[in-house]
Amino acid sequence: MLCQGFPPSVDPHCHTLILGSMPGVRSLEQQEYYAHPANRFWPLLAKILGNEPLPALYAKRIEMLLTHHIALWDSLGSCERSGSLDSAIRREQANDFPALFTTYPHLKKICFNGTKSAQAFKKHHPELRLDPQKIFIELPSTSPANARWQGEALEAVWRQALLS
Repeated sequence: MLCQGFPPSVDPHCHTLILGSMPGVRSLEQQEYYAHPANRFWPLLAKILGNEPLPALYAKRIEMLLTHHIALWDSLGSCERSGSLDSAIRREQANDFPALFTTYPHLKKICFNGTKSAQAFKKHHPELRLDPQKIFIELPSTSPANARWQGEALEAVWRQALLS
């Protein structure tokens, strides 16, 4: 199945960018990042960003991130994939990060939500990783498929990356 990603959720004040790989089936169906109820992304971010109550509406969740100057996008703009697992991604096409970084020059901290996101970015944009103005941080995935990282350990590593 051909998967087409979303446009970035970003504004000119953002300094941090969180990158997934490609939205999963539920997210693509609902046209919302991290829509699967078992994904820990939204509850984790609400907790880290001042223990805020998790907004029920997707638009308010995006607003929560933007209020904290955090942008959201994916390393890949499109791919072929059956199901939602990153391991099933084929024929990937990267998003246009040179254009994003030119349009939003305050984006300095790039956080990868999982290994596939980091690998795809490195594969398609190795030159951008050499930018001394940017910090790149690979974080454990918030996906329910990543059972190795749970609770406080997952929160601690994400908190350190986002708040330092």
